[in-house]
Amino acid sequence: MRLSPPLFSAPFNKSARRPQREPVPFQMLLPLELKKTVSGKGDKLREAACMQEMAIMFACFKKNDFNQQECLKEVTAFQGCYREYSDKVATQREQGKKGILVPGEKKLTHRQLNQLLKAFPPKK
Repeated sequence: MRLSPPLFSAPFNKSARRPQREPVPFQMLLPLELKKTVSGKGDKLREAACMQEMAIMFACFKKNDFNQQECLKEVTAFQGCYREYSDKVATQREQGKKGILVPGEKKLTHRQLNQLLKAFPPKK
């Protein structure tokens, strides 16, 4: 039986794959405090709108061989839903650009968050 010397040359207690037994000491590289501003990089997310109405409309199209005259109710429901969604997004965009804070709003833009951070700065 031939054994490879690199297998046994490294000490077993210094292996990188061995799980650590002692707690790892915490090294603070940067100070643990919030910044004064928030960047706007994460505001690009888009959610799908009116998926339920679109699914109902396509199911009606499939059932009626894509005849739009027989699915007018579903088409108008989808168009109304999309119109409401686009109006809501437009008002949110305008309020976000101006920095207007809306009470109870769950999704804030980076400008609105920066305005809140100016009003309530982080304590040191």
